[in-house]
Amino acid sequence: MAPPLGVQLYTVRDALAADRDAALARIADIGFTAVETYDPTADPEGFRRVADDLGLRVVASHALQLVTGDPERVFDALATLGTDFAIVPAGIPAEEFTTHDGLARTADLLNGLAERAAGHGIRLGYHNHWWELEPVFDGRHAIELLADRLAPGVVLEVDTYWAAVGGADAPALLRRLGDRVAALHVKDGPIDRDGPHVAVGAGAMPVRQILDAAPDALRIVELDTCAGDFFDALADSRRHLAGLEAV
Repeated sequence: MAPPLGVQLYTVRDALAADRDAALARIADIGFTAVETYDPTADPEGFRRVADDLGLRVVASHALQLVTGDPERVFDALATLGTDFAIVPAGIPAEEFTTHDGLARTADLLNGLAERAAGHGIRLGYHNHWWELEPVFDGRHAIELLADRLAPGVVLEVDTYWAAVGGADAPALLRRLGDRVAALHVKDGPIDRDGPHVAVGAGAMPVRQILDAAPDALRIVELDTCAGDFFDALADSRRHLAGLEAV
């Protein structure tokens, strides 16, 4: 059975800011049952009540505050939200991925955070952009060298679109990373840094091959930008992915 299909709520950040409860209701009406939050400390009690009422489960959360703020506050919020999966989405300078020493420092940071998280029953992951892929060492992308240095319990949420923008063959990368990949950001577009994202299946990404390369990973749909309506793009994405899973 395929993992649950979720939405990274950063996709609808403007709608959430305007009316959180209405935005979550639209996500549920589209047919999603899982979400990934991006600010776990923003009223976790109220968020959990609404999500539970709508049948939405928080399967993971981005948590920049693990790097920039108070990790203990984040761990408490994650427990309230009902998830045991925290993801560092940014906050580490891109330059750290351009040298072996920088990669060692990054691994030490993530391994230390993972040890603290484990004390709260929380698994730690790291989410990439393009700058972890662009540096190549002896034919291997920087994120692959980082994975070599991570403690066994630290996982990756591979943003497949940004991986492609960074120069990687996304399906091949996923196969090489193997069990280290616990989640995918599934997104689509023209595979360039600045073009607007589109509904999954409407762009240039090899979506079927990506899903096949990491069959057990969580699937999280995200659009950072969109030329049209974000909710319409999410609905189209869900239909496309549900059709692929049915094959």
